[in-house]
Amino acid sequence: MSEDSLGWGIYVHTPWCRIRCPYCAFEVQTDAPRWQHWRDGVLRHLSLESPHFNQPADHLYFGGGTPSLAPPALLGELIAAMPLAPGSEITVEANPGTVDTALMEGLVEAGVNRLSVGIQTFQPRLARLLARGHTVGQAADLLSLVRSFEGQGLRSWSADLIFAVPGETLDDLADDLARLLDSGAPHVSLYGLSFEPGTPLARARDAGRITPVGSEDWSEQYDLVVRMLEDGGLTRYEVSNFARAGHRARHNGHVWRGGHYMGLGPSAHGFRPDGTRTKGRSGVEAWLTEPVGPLEHPSPEEAAVDLILSTLRHVDGVPVYRLSARTGFTIDRAPLRPHLARGLLVDDTAHGTLRLGPPGWPVADGLVRTLVDALIPATEAASRQA
Repeated sequence: MSEDSLGWGIYVHTPWCRIRCPYCAFEVQTDAPRWQHWRDGVLRHLSLESPHFNQPADHLYFGGGTPSLAPPALLGELIAAMPLAPGSEITVEANPGTVDTALMEGLVEAGVNRLSVGIQTFQPRLARLLARGHTVGQAADLLSLVRSFEGQGLRSWSADLIFAVPGETLDDLADDLARLLDSGAPHVSLYGLSFEPGTPLARARDAGRITPVGSEDWSEQYDLVVRMLEDGGLTRYEVSNFARAGHRARHNGHVWRGGHYMGLGPSAHGFRPDGTRTKGRSGVEAWLTEPVGPLEHPSPEEAAVDLILSTLRHVDGVPVYRLSARTGFTIDRAPLRPHLARGLLVDDTAHGTLRLGPPGWPVADGLVRTLVDALIPATEAASRQA
């Protein structure tokens, strides 16, 4: 697969939420949103990044934060200003309690054709621990509302769940998964709860007020996720993402295949076609004054590590042919022989990739380190074969 065939996408960060979840480490504010200022800032940021991308994008993703808090007409203005190819996928993240029928109609009219819904859990006590800003009843109502717009403007939609929450049982998780399957969700994203430094959740752990789920229980919960979703007709295409046929998220798949994307908004990350990594200024005020923060120019080896970090998580695996062309590094197969023999990794020579085997999915992070340690200059590999 060539670089051109990957295309590119646009991510727009919306910095406002009604409340800050205790596990969230993203650029989020809970003050009164200034939507007009944000719109103008996104358009300015777009004008600065556009010269680095020379063809239309094929997907646009509004993340956050809670983009569904923004007026649909304002989102429509931004969508109209973006350099999008015909048929682009346009996604907005939404939380229960922020969307009703009128808003759904407005989003569809603005050009949104995919919604990503932050459910996280249907268990009241776990929702309280996560300090979700909605009731589990509102979560169920939103799923029904979104489903009613299938084929009425929405091409697809997704629901997020968090697992490995302190105190969560396998029965709790099974109930959450069953409810999602019953909702007919064509795409599900599952995330193991993480304790990000500086968050209230991490402070509660450090103070001994909550106890993280142990590694054995975490593995059991992840195995349950995979089993129930695949039995329900969804296929895993990335460590945390499952979809029915034809419903893979372009944004998710693009990022996890090492594709380039424009990042717009405060603290939004981007990856230009020339290999430069970008990040919007942190803080709305600083970003409005000067949108683009310091640029990062990875060395060839750093770029190789970045590509492995992203692509091994995807079902397609690490494109060794593209790794060499993009960075000048390749992967020495000799240290991988034990992992290949156990089926943790698969050397797919027909497609020129190294990908996860069935036993490798739960230990993907460890296998990333294995591949990084096996990096060698492509010229060295060629000399060995000579």
